[in-house]
Amino acid sequence: MRVLIADDHALFRDGLRSLLEARGVEVVGEAKNGREAIELARRHRPDIVLMDLTMPEVDGLTATRLVATELPDVRVVILTASDDEADLFEAIKSGAQGYLLKNLEADEFFQALESVMAGEPVLTPRLARRLLQELAQGPSAQEPAAALTDREREILELLVQGVTSNRELADRLFISENTVKYHLKNIMAKLHLENRAQVIAYALRTGLVKPAGPPS
Repeated sequence: MRVLIADDHALFRDGLRSLLEARGVEVVGEAKNGREAIELARRHRPDIVLMDLTMPEVDGLTATRLVATELPDVRVVILTASDDEADLFEAIKSGAQGYLLKNLEADEFFQALESVMAGEPVLTPRLARRLLQELAQGPSAQEPAAALTDREREILELLVQGVTSNRELADRLFISENTVKYHLKNIMAKLHLENRAQVIAYALRTGLVKPAGPPS
C-alpha cells in the first residue's frame, strides 16, 4: 500500500508517517497544502491520499475533486477533525472514497485503509448513519438508476468489485476499450456524476450495487 499524506500540520504528518511506516505502509510523500497534494498525487500515483480538509492555498475538498477527476485510480480518504455534516456530504460528492475523523483508534484506521484498498467506501458508524439519514430524505436512488442498461449495470458491478481500468473492464466483458469509455460516459451522465470514483461511492451508498469483495 502506497500512501500520500496531505495535512498542513507538520507534527501530525510526522506522527501519521511513523504510524503508517510501523505497519509496513509506504509513505510516498507529504503535502502541506492542497496544491502540493495534487502535484504529488500526479507524480507518485499513490494508492491512497489521506487528505485534510482545511489547508492553505488549495483546500482539501477542491484537491479531492481534482484528484478524483484526473486520477480515478487514486483513492482519496478525508482524514479530518471536522464532523460537520456539510463537510461530510460535500466530500462524498467530491469523489472521496472515505471520511475518517482524526480521533479514531489505530486499529480502526488501518481496517478502514484495507477496506478502501478493496474498493469499499469507508465512514465511521456515526457518520455513516448521518449520511444514510440524509440520503433517505433525498430523491430515490432508483430513479436515475432505472435508466441504466444491462451492460451499464455490469460495468457498475465490476467497478464496485475493484475492476477500474478501461482495459480490465474491456477484457472482462469482451468489448473494446472505446466501448467501455462510451458506457462509462453514459453511466455518469445518467447518474449525474463526474467521475468513476463518484460512481462507485454512489452505487455503494445507495445500495444500487452490493460490495462483493476484491475480484479473483
